[in-house]
Amino acid sequence: MNDSRKIASRHLLIGASLLALGLTSQVAQAQEAAPESGAEDEIVVSGIRASLKASMDLKRDAQGVVDAISAEDIGKFPDTNLAESLQRITGVSIDRNSGEGSKVTVRGFGPDFNLVLLNGRQMPASGLGSCCEAPASRSFDFANLAAEGIAAVEVYKSGRASLPTGGIGSVINIRTPRPLDRPGFQGSVAVKGVYDHTFEGTEITPEVSGIVSQTFADDKIGILLSGSYQKRKASLAQFNAGWREGYLGNENNWGSLPVDANDWRGNFAQTQNRPNATTVYQVTQNAGYDFTDIERERINGQVVLQVKPSDTLSAVIDYTYSQNTIDARTNSIGVWFNHNQTSSSWTNGPAAGPNFYAESFGAGEGKDLAITGALAANRSTNHSIGGNLKWDGPGGLRLELDGHHSTAESKPTSPYGSNIAIGSAIFGVRDQRVDFTTEMPVISVNMYPGSEIAASNIRPAGNAMRNAYMKDTINEVSFRGGWDFDASLIDSLDFGVTYTENKVVSQYGFLQSDSWGGTLSAAQTPDDIYTLTGLPSRLAGMDGSNGAGIIQNYFQIDTARLITLLDQQVGICRTPWTGTPIPGTCLAQYTTDRRIQEKTWSPFIQSKHSFDLGTARANLRLGVRYEKTKISSSALVPVPTGTSWVADNEIGLIFGAQSDFTTLTGEYDNWLPAFDFDVGIGSNIKLRASYSHTITRPDYASMQGGITVNQPLRPGGGSTAGSGNPGLIPYKSKNIDLSAEWYYGDTSYISVGYFNKKVSNFIANTTVQGPLFNLTNPATGAAVQAARTALGGNPGFAAILAYLAVNNPSVVEFSNGTPRGVLGRPTDPAVQFTITQPGNSTQVAKLSGWEFAIQHSFWETGFGAQLNYTIVNSDTKFDNTLRYTATQFAVNGVSDSANAVLYYDKNGFQARVAYNWRDGFLSGYGFDPYYIDAYGQFDVSASWEFKKGLTAFVEGINITKADRRGHMRNDQTVFFAAPGYARYSAGLRYTF
Repeated sequence: MNDSRKIASRHLLIGASLLALGLTSQVAQAQEAAPESGAEDEIVVSGIRASLKASMDLKRDAQGVVDAISAEDIGKFPDTNLAESLQRITGVSIDRNSGEGSKVTVRGFGPDFNLVLLNGRQMPASGLGSCCEAPASRSFDFANLAAEGIAAVEVYKSGRASLPTGGIGSVINIRTPRPLDRPGFQGSVAVKGVYDHTFEGTEITPEVSGIVSQTFADDKIGILLSGSYQKRKASLAQFNAGWREGYLGNENNWGSLPVDANDWRGNFAQTQNRPNATTVYQVTQNAGYDFTDIERERINGQVVLQVKPSDTLSAVIDYTYSQNTIDARTNSIGVWFNHNQTSSSWTNGPAAGPNFYAESFGAGEGKDLAITGALAANRSTNHSIGGNLKWDGPGGLRLELDGHHSTAESKPTSPYGSNIAIGSAIFGVRDQRVDFTTEMPVISVNMYPGSEIAASNIRPAGNAMRNAYMKDTINEVSFRGGWDFDASLIDSLDFGVTYTENKVVSQYGFLQSDSWGGTLSAAQTPDDIYTLTGLPSRLAGMDGSNGAGIIQNYFQIDTARLITLLDQQVGICRTPWTGTPIPGTCLAQYTTDRRIQEKTWSPFIQSKHSFDLGTARANLRLGVRYEKTKISSSALVPVPTGTSWVADNEIGLIFGAQSDFTTLTGEYDNWLPAFDFDVGIGSNIKLRASYSHTITRPDYASMQGGITVNQPLRPGGGSTAGSGNPGLIPYKSKNIDLSAEWYYGDTSYISVGYFNKKVSNFIANTTVQGPLFNLTNPATGAAVQAARTALGGNPGFAAILAYLAVNNPSVVEFSNGTPRGVLGRPTDPAVQFTITQPGNSTQVAKLSGWEFAIQHSFWETGFGAQLNYTIVNSDTKFDNTLRYTATQFAVNGVSDSANAVLYYDKNGFQARVAYNWRDGFLSGYGFDPYYIDAYGQFDVSASWEFKKGLTAFVEGINITKADRRGHMRNDQTVFFAAPGYARYSAGLRYTF
């Protein structure tokens, strides 16, 4: 986001803060007008105010720092998505996927640092993640769960000995309804239509949800059923760019800017304001526009049987099911750069960015305009079955046994795999340019005569069909107990032990044909596979979307039909260049198979005490948890046996037989103390202090063994490989929390909190440079050098391959008699890899911050407000001016955030306007950083109970169509930019 937009966001936040100050001026009047003690109990609130009161009561009565969101009524959560509700909590921000909240960041710690529980039980997580590697994330995707079947979500920000470990940022507990909580026959049914205000028409999709519970036998037995079906269609657009690793201004090699009027190959180049010797800059490798049509189907269900034969004994059996299916079809158009005959303009340093970057080509070079069709059709399914038995014995004894078996599984639903990209091209680019001075970068392309952007000029090119699978299984049993004492020294003593077995399977394989120079001719390719479609209107909403020279059209591609054609003609499924298909299919066999098993024993003990401090009542909780974890990690990965130069900037791998599974082990243990203290001053003010140790376990990718070589290799350098390390120990945080809270009304309070976290055992990638598997670089070998000399000038890959096929066929890889690559030979120079392996570093990060919140009801007017602001500071920061060879360390996700909600709730009518803002932040880094720009979004909702139990409602998400954008070292090194779209829904709800 540019500076003006950041300033505008801050002005809005300052205005919200002034409103908060204005609210406090009415507090005294509100208290004076309040009825005497006891009269307040007669006031019955519902809807929004009921939810806010329940959440406030949980916060006030808890020991430690806890926030919550509660259902407004049975079957009615405040937002249509759990993550979108959680972002209303102080210090919580969300990540969005396809316009929906999916994962959460708490106090600057991202999704992998927050543990998610379902009814107090640790939940498995799965997802297929990146297109090009085995899935490996621990983070839970809230998009899998519909909000209608949730009773409350609790966010524990301070450590607690009795809580499962894994969340340095927070432990998030999702509570589902229980039938005995609402005796009798009760339920809710809702139907609504959803409209995504995107560029692909006005189709309205359905959502249906229902929940019903019934109690029997004098409310001693209860059963609850809930379910939901949601379908969504949307279309999204996005600019994407890939960037080469940072250069210093004094370099002069392939990919860098030329130091004078000629580039490294001796061709003319023009550079305006070239970065000087000490300036770091990045050069774009590729840029394109992606247009994605999404169909999402989500199914949720739950069955709960609860029995309470006596006041001292209760039992629950529950089953929860969720299924989230996403079918995405993407059409792309874009350019790749060869870094030859370039022109560019640059901002000033010390980390410079491009104003534009351009390249021109000769008529005979046949430079391609990339046209890609991609499919990603995947399904995530979660099952959880559990049981709980509680007994309140004599003398204050309490015993509880809880266990569950839960699985999360993600796999493709497409016959081609989890992520497919089928390349096509028009060969004949005269020049290409990307302008980075607008919010939406502008890609311009000019073609030579006879190579216009038309379906009749398109040829199929290279392709890749990736197939991924992930399954996470958790078996867990907990035994907990305690004694309640009638003594002045101790209120209760709690204890317990949990055994958790976590098994993760992560598999990946791909079929790939590196035929980037083209396969079928344009005449052999039916024109009606490609439908010409106007481009600028699909980017509308961002500055630059209709910029001068922007590509005017792209193609909607019948990708499934194109795959069938290419398999029939050139065998992309049957005989791919790389990979092995499952016989008779276009699905790749899994060549990477990684399996991790964690077994953890975790006993705990804690005591609670209460006593008087003068006239104030104080509470103290002392606890400690011990964790011992054993890890077994097995890996089966493909072993490359050779190389083949297949395109100007790409070297493919040739694989031999798979190796056997290799298994490595590791183990660690931790003592985790937790202390909470609070004191109540009068009946309205509470002061808190907490100290705890918490851990977050390493991500699965870092723990997985086996060396993986990343494709493609680069002729000019930059080839990478990596392996995991099962011997890693968890991140560990020592936490201090302080807060002051003033509860001055039935649903009103002000709070100020301070937190300080000292985090160690960060995982850092150590890198070494060197060869692997005796792989060589044919692009710099003797045969290719001889071909260049014989041809003269500056021949490209296609010319060299054609020459060698005739004059030195022994070094050429053929497919059905057609040359497709230059083979690497033992005498060629070795490929130099940057090999990374994770390890625990000695770096320690200190994060601290402030949380400010106010929740205020304006007497009995029905109006109210929620305002909060979180400040997060870190003593680590990525230095954009240091080249990648310098070792850097920074914590991702650190940023300020704020929320403002204004609502009305009275006489059956409810309305809410909510604004959520998050400042820009570092989202990740390797050799170079990735930043997400500041973002703010407005959501609205309203409902009217026009007849007893019957309510009409409307909702709007991102109604101002806020855009999203990310950059790298410089604000103009944009790696993505996406115009925002609104989503609306309307429906009816019947509650009984």
